[in-house]
Order: sequence, then structure tokens, then C-alpha cells
Amino acid sequence: MIPLSILDLSPITQGSTAAQSFRNSLDLAQHGERWGYHRYWLAEHHGMPGIASAATAVLIGHVAGGTTRIRVGAGGIMLPNHSPLVIAEQFGTLESLFPGRIDLGLGRAPGSDQVTARALRRNLASDADEFPQDVVELLDYFSAEPKRSVRAVPGTGLNIPIWILGSSLYGAQLAAELGRPYAFASHFAPAQMMQAIELYRATFKPSAQLAKPYVMLGMNVVAADSDEEANYRATSMQQAFVNLRSGRPSTLMKWTPPS
Repeated sequence: MIPLSILDLSPITQGSTAAQSFRNSLDLAQHGERWGYHRYWLAEHHGMPGIASAATAVLIGHVAGGTTRIRVGAGGIMLPNHSPLVIAEQFGTLESLFPGRIDLGLGRAPGSDQVTARALRRNLASDADEFPQDVVELLDYFSAEPKRSVRAVPGTGLNIPIWILGSSLYGAQLAAELGRPYAFASHFAPAQMMQAIELYRATFKPSAQLAKPYVMLGMNVVAADSDEEANYRATSMQQAFVNLRSGRPSTLMKWTPPS
């Protein structure tokens, strides 16, 4: 049986607030846990009126604290926006609070427009092309015997599953080289999905963390009582993607759990 997971952007629905979005996210995670979902991931985006998950590590703590078994993590943290040490400390803290339940997915996109990305950068020299070096630095902070003199406290020696995220062949190559699990964003970039999976599997190098390739795929799923209703709900999601970049509030429908 293929394990199913949930990816959440904590959308701010039309006429609602970020505070309500956080309550909705926790409610969805609790339902997912009861339904047997394996993971609940939150995504980092910035400067988008329709997305409330900018402070991703904080929101992960909120969701993990309100659940008991489901794995909770980032899908993902956009590493060019942060110092690897800060991320090691944040996720070392989360793993210490919720041992054995935290995942860390890493991406190299800014998760925002270029103006916002510039405002987020830890210094003016930050560069997405340094993503592989930043990942290696982050892995070292979690190592039981780090090579760097600086220590992540908490963080050092913690076994946190680290995933490489991607929507092109770049992430597939890096995940294979480092021997890490790979998550492909086929929910918004399906064109290279099969090629990326094939490349990842063909060039995978086993590591101490992972003996063989492991792939997870992001998929958009719309469920309703009829095809007509599902198609209608799908247009809401499509409009939300347009609104995210236009600055208008999201028009996603309100999350209503089943009775």
C-alpha cells in the first residue's frame, strides 16, 4: 500500500484571516491523522496574501503539538532564504520536542517574488546556486561528529529525515548524489516528472541514511460527490494560484470537515 500524505500551504480563504487558517490547518492535520495519513507537510512561501505558512517551523510546531502520531514537516524550507545553522537549530528544536515525528524537506526556490526574496536574504551575497553547499553544511550540523567548529544546539546528532525537493532535474541529481529521499512537485510542474524520477533512480548513490532510492510525488486531488462538483471546486484552486501572484486574497473554499 502506498502511504498517502498531505501538503498544506495554510491558505487564507476569501474573507478569512491567517489566524483562522492556522486553526484550519490543525483541524485538517488532526483529521488526516485519524484517517491514517502518513505525513503532514507545510510549505514556505512569503509575501503572498493567500498563504499563511511563511513562518513554517513555527507552524510545524503548532501542528505537531496538536497531533500525536502523524509525521509533521516542511515541504519545504527554501534554504537560500536562511542560514543553514538557523534551520538546524529550528528543526533540532522541533525534533527535540516531537522526537521521531519531524521531516525536513529542502528547496532552492525563494518561495516568493524577486523583491521579497531580496528582502528575505540573510546577506546580499546569498545565491540559490549555492544550494548544494548549503545542504551539505546543514547535514553537517545534524551529524553526530560535525566537521565544523560551530554546533547546532539543539541539532547535533539528531536523526531528522532530510528530503530534497524539486520541480526539475536539478533536485533529482542532488538527491541522488547525496543519497537522500526525493520529492517531486508534480502538482505544479508535471512535465519533467518521469525524466526526473528516472534520473534519480539511475544515479542514486546509497548513503548511511538511505540504502535505495525513495520518491514522493506531489499531486493535486479534488474530491466531490460528482464530476461536475469536482470540476467546479478545481476552478477555485486554479483561481487561487492566479491570485497568489496578483496580490488578491485567495478564493479557496472554506475547509469543512465531514461529520
